[in-house]
Amino acid sequence: MKNTPDTVEATPKSAQKQPKPKKRYPSDVEDDEWQFVLPYLSLIAPDSPQRKHELREVFNALRYVVRTGIAWRYLPDSFPPWEAVYQQAQRWIGAGVFEDIVDDLREVLRVAAGRNPQPSAAILDAQTVQGTIESGQRAGYDGHKKKNGTKVHIAVDTLGRLLALVITPANEQERDKAAKEEGIRLEVVRLPEVKKGFVLLPRRWVVERSFSWKNRFRRLARDYERLPETVAGLHFVAFACLMLQSLLGTTPWSS
Repeated sequence: MKNTPDTVEATPKSAQKQPKPKKRYPSDVEDDEWQFVLPYLSLIAPDSPQRKHELREVFNALRYVVRTGIAWRYLPDSFPPWEAVYQQAQRWIGAGVFEDIVDDLREVLRVAAGRNPQPSAAILDAQTVQGTIESGQRAGYDGHKKKNGTKVHIAVDTLGRLLALVITPANEQERDKAAKEEGIRLEVVRLPEVKKGFVLLPRRWVVERSFSWKNRFRRLARDYERLPETVAGLHFVAFACLMLQSLLGTTPWSS
């Protein structure tokens, strides 16, 4: 029978358009990881009227930015709006939650490895990161690397787990300050002048390995941020992700 204005065939429920499932990404937090970090990230009550987006999806979006290097404004539509993600990321960074996560994970991993919770030694080094138009005036020129940008100073324990991190213009040396703030007695390991060719410096490889770990996070390959606090915060996000994988045995992200 043909349809008339008074006779319209009903569409079966099975044929009605169903909402698309949320697209998943390799950078998404796994259930065990989420259970660990949730207490740190819950700055307000879950039912607070200010919370308009699911906290886990905001965290997934932040991990996506740090891992892929995508600009904030180019976040896929499957995530909450980029403005909400950026603002929440700034709240987390300002509250120091990622430093807290890293500190606690480091202690747990050290105990699991049969070490004391607090290290008695640390290795420090710095990496110069190329500046961009965003880093602008706060960038400096590293005459040794012949690069204009930002210097990332890190201290790690003998397992390569992050202890401290300082961001400066590339022309500044802040290892003494970083060490002093953590109560570390600084001992500089230099390449013996009398030797040529490859020389293995004591424990130097540990911090170099830590830099190689964090280099898989493409947002950290250059300094795309206007605030040095954001640069430091995103580094702590990366190390938190790496240490969660070590603790819980979750699947490492592909390159």
